Amino acid sequence: MLIEGLQKTTLLDYPGYVACTLFAHGCNLRCPFCHNAGLVVRKPENIIEKEELAAFLQKRKGILDGVCLTGGEPLAQKDAIEFIEFLKSFGYKVKLDTNGFYPERLSQIIEKGLVDYIAMDIKSGKSGYARAVGIQDIDIAPMIKSTELIMGSGIDYEFRTTAVKGLHIVSDFIEIGEWLSGAKRYFIQQFIDSGDIISEGLEAFSKEEMQKLLAAVREYIKTAELRGV
Repeated sequence: MLIEGLQKTTLLDYPGYVACTLFAHGCNLRCPFCHNAGLVVRKPENIIEKEELAAFLQKRKGILDGVCLTGGEPLAQKDAIEFIEFLKSFGYKVKLDTNGFYPERLSQIIEKGLVDYIAMDIKSGKSGYARAVGIQDIDIAPMIKSTELIMGSGIDYEFRTTAVKGLHIVSDFIEIGEWLSGAKRYFIQQFIDSGDIISEGLEAFSKEEMQKLLAAVREYIKTAELRGV
């Protein structure tokens, strides 16, 4: 797997655990608000070799509890399952961040017991997906399948949506609520311009506006919360 970045310690990316975060290169989507645009739109640079990762993970045993695999989109890479098996071989818990576009690979990972926590990005309501992911002819059937797999897996999980003014409106969150009704955990995240996003000129919703989005979702997902507000 092409890994371009390594955050050696994080207390935020994997809830309840001390973890490191690995950033996989590449993604099939072009979300305007993507905060890791460099991983998505350019050719791979400064790839971390597997041997280097192995040495790091071995050395950090007893210090780290887990590994968060994010991106980009990790499951876009053909050797994703093999790579996650490699991570699990060190005895770490593994958290996977995914956009849900690869349900076949996700299903194999779940069946093999290779992940302990899954965080899936829900980019918008079903009718607004194309706008939110920057691809006009996007087929959202894979994402729907992935949400079903995750909710029925018995694995700990969360769904999350980054709310961006100009890309989202209240009705998008009503649709999300209907789609994910009964989900264990759902977050609406505040948009932050990382300085490395795909499109410029995007804005965050105010705290008051975020509360309105949350209220729309909570009609269907009682446990929904705001994050980063």
